[in-house]
Amino acid sequence: MPAAVYVLGLSVFALGTSEFMLAGLLQPVARDLDVTIPQAGLLISAFAIGMVVGAPVLAAATLRLPRRTTLIALLAVFGLGQVAGALAPTYGVLFASRVVSALACAGFWAVGAAVAVSLVPVNARARAMAVMVGGLSVANIAGVPAGAFLGQEFGWRSAFWAVAALSAVGLVGVVTVVPGTQPPTGADRPVLRRELRIYTDRQVWLALAVTALNGGAVFALFSYLSPLLTETAGLGERWVPTVLGLFGVGALIGTVVGGRVADGRLFGTMYLGIAASTTVLALLALTAHHPAAAVGLSLLLGVTAFFTAPALNARMFDVAGAAPTLAGATTTASFNIGNTVGPWLGGLVISAGWGYPAVAWTGALLAALALTGTALAAHWHRTAAATTTRTRIVETAAGGDHPGAATTDQPADRLP
Repeated sequence: MPAAVYVLGLSVFALGTSEFMLAGLLQPVARDLDVTIPQAGLLISAFAIGMVVGAPVLAAATLRLPRRTTLIALLAVFGLGQVAGALAPTYGVLFASRVVSALACAGFWAVGAAVAVSLVPVNARARAMAVMVGGLSVANIAGVPAGAFLGQEFGWRSAFWAVAALSAVGLVGVVTVVPGTQPPTGADRPVLRRELRIYTDRQVWLALAVTALNGGAVFALFSYLSPLLTETAGLGERWVPTVLGLFGVGALIGTVVGGRVADGRLFGTMYLGIAASTTVLALLALTAHHPAAAVGLSLLLGVTAFFTAPALNARMFDVAGAAPTLAGATTTASFNIGNTVGPWLGGLVISAGWGYPAVAWTGALLAALALTGTALAAHWHRTAAATTTRTRIVETAAGGDHPGAATTDQPADRLP
């Protein structure tokens, strides 16, 4: 992997810490700003909404700008958003700061993913994306628990100051390591109209739906993991950073293993990871009152959720390869559609009085729908591969060559 890919992963560590750390700060934020737990949970959805809107909009707006310059500007805005959050006097101001930070975060993800993919061969895309997703995993291991610890010991605002400092470190890394490039010119010049054509492909929309459902399944539960641990499993608040750290350890394990196997077994990775998440969420719903089960299954959920992430990213680049910037933006948006809908559905379930275990059932249902979508995507992929093979046979026969030669270009399961 080029060093620039690892620097992008380091920057994603700061972005991911900000995005997810509120899962460990809901209670102190709710107490300080005098709002309910579901209202505090909407701050997670606010960030996700900003990511959904920001990824495609900023990707399109910066399509012809130098990518490194774009990354620097977006990371600077993100850091300022963290400062605004740390100083926010009211819930409304904090909500707005989360949206602004998310817009910058989304743009960075979209452009950064395109840069990472452009720096490696096609058969290493999943591994490159695993490095970037690994930044999220490390954020869950170190950043999110550290944010929860800072929130308990020094107030939740200290966590925002810490992320602002991390953003500054990432900014230095991007300036010094990520190669400077000029936008392509001539026939290679990015054309928004051409890139937008990917949205006429049903495979792109299905990949978006599967990614969103998988993200929603995980974050319906993760967003309310802290109160589930304390109010349902009966653990003390000081256990929360530890369990969040275990989730992050699982996420790192899942990312590393998933990134290794996804390039060769894309659909197999998706099937296994999503099915395992469905099972873990259902088991957690059944055993949430037992502290040991809640802790152990939180670790396993990190493994299963992030095992699938590199494959989901690579799948989008496969079906939208003609538009790499919008492919990255679409992946970012789809993950965060799930991160918006998941916490929202979880909040509805809690507000209805069904309890925190019902949030795990909600996640299991969303994961089951993602598994169904994966099966449909695999079917469409096989159909497209068979059609391509038949077309090559006909074209070769028409040209007078031996028809069988057309089937030896590449295996059907690797056809685009």
